Amino acid sequence: MSERIRVGVVGCGAISGRYFQTSRNFPVLEMAACADLNWQAAEKRAAEFSIPRVLEVEELLKDKSIDLVLNLTVPKAHAPVSLAALEAGKHVYLEKPLAVTREDGQAILAAAKKRNLLVGCAPDTFMGFGLQTTRKAIDDGLIGRPVAFTANMMSSGHEHWHPSPEFYYEVGGGPMLDMGPYYLTALLNFLGPVKRIMGLASIAIPERTILSEPKKGKKIRVETPDHITGSIEFEQGAVGTIVTSFATRFAPYDGKTPITIFGTEGTLLAPDPNGFGGSVMIRKKDDAEFREVPPIFSHQYERSVGLADMAIAIQKGRPVRSSGEQGFAVLDLMLGFLDSSRDGKAYEPITRYERPAALPAKAAFGVLDE
Repeated sequence: MSERIRVGVVGCGAISGRYFQTSRNFPVLEMAACADLNWQAAEKRAAEFSIPRVLEVEELLKDKSIDLVLNLTVPKAHAPVSLAALEAGKHVYLEKPLAVTREDGQAILAAAKKRNLLVGCAPDTFMGFGLQTTRKAIDDGLIGRPVAFTANMMSSGHEHWHPSPEFYYEVGGGPMLDMGPYYLTALLNFLGPVKRIMGLASIAIPERTILSEPKKGKKIRVETPDHITGSIEFEQGAVGTIVTSFATRFAPYDGKTPITIFGTEGTLLAPDPNGFGGSVMIRKKDDAEFREVPPIFSHQYERSVGLADMAIAIQKGRPVRSSGEQGFAVLDLMLGFLDSSRDGKAYEPITRYERPAALPAKAAFGVLDE
């Protein structure tokens, strides 16, 4: 294999621009080709970011020069595209969620294992300095033993700004499967494996009206819960709550404390898990006010750091931090909240989560291993 991992991108929608732009920061990545069912969308991205080849999806999957497929399709296409790429002998990194059903998620992991290939899955925001600093503060015992937490993502929904928001309200969408991965991935990295969860879910606003162009005025029938709240008990003993909502149009929640960790010796305010930076604030039991925890590194990662980490993992034969296994653990929990709400009882995860290695503190930009 060459010194650079050759990446073929399937799906040239809104998020692809971030990957094309920020992948330039990592010499291990070569964005070699792109494809989309909308040929014009692929051509536009290729011209914008100097991608050398535009291919049909099937052509890209069959191309033997491509080492890794970056799957940026809509959630319901994650499994079929990923399985086709694995069948073609490609490693796969995909946007969250890993799949929209447990069966599809398990099939992706099984196909990769059978062919000795790697699967990576967003989000990789937990690799930014904000959440890595939070993790280290907890691991170092700065707040004692974590006993409680709150995690809140409340919004009025994507029809206010997204050009094609329909899929956010289909089965496989909703605030938990859309935004839950950021919050749950962060919590798992902070606190480790989950013992059990309980959830309550509702469709608070059954019909939406698109307010953004080009589909302004179109009605959307909401097919999946748009407001979910859950309780989580971690194996290490912490118990807390998570709320994800697309229905809180006038909520007083201001987004300033998306995740709070309460410990026996103090409290941590973690930054937005949908970003890579942000300040980590701590208040110990004898402190008069919160103060900032110094970041363990200062450089700003963006989307594609998880992709770069996977490329290095392919070269070195080590585990992927933003792995498919982590993605499946998150998927299992997200669906578990919906199952718990439906069944009226607690849900126990079907897989045991293993925390990935932390990033080395004070390392230079792009140095992801000790």
